[in-house]
Amino acid sequence: MANLKPVRRIVTGHNAAGRSIFKDDQAFETKLIPSGDAEFALIWTAPDLPVDNNDETDGRARDAGLTLKQGSVIRVVDMLPGQASPMHRTNSLDYGIVIQGQLELELDDGEKTLLHPGDIVVQRGTMHLWRNPSNTEVCRIYFILTQATAVEIDGQPLPELHP
Repeated sequence: MANLKPVRRIVTGHNAAGRSIFKDDQAFETKLIPSGDAEFALIWTAPDLPVDNNDETDGRARDAGLTLKQGSVIRVVDMLPGQASPMHRTNSLDYGIVIQGQLELELDDGEKTLLHPGDIVVQRGTMHLWRNPSNTEVCRIYFILTQATAVEIDGQPLPELHP
């Protein structure tokens, strides 16, 4: 649906002699999520930090929601034209890198900023939503999410809110 080129993922590893090898090289499409505002492609997950590079599990095969408790996730998000995500908060530290198009980040107080290709956002457990302001162009953004502690206000952790 997004009409962008497929996402290519290259995974490295080691052979039995300890030499570096390419373990996987594949391309795949993003897929529409149930809310209908974006398409996702999961690239990799790791269940722990620090990551165990001896784990041969394909990180794309793990069950991951928006975040992975105690771990990390990288995914491609194609935000569809004119669409917005629900307002949400996760207990994670997220790095978002805009690749194509524009993306508006709105906080729970209504403050907004517009991100352009090459812009990077560091999302630190705040209530927020994403909006594609274009009526014609898909916005592609790469997200790397790592587990984080909840933000505390007056000694009380702020709750997660998942769409």
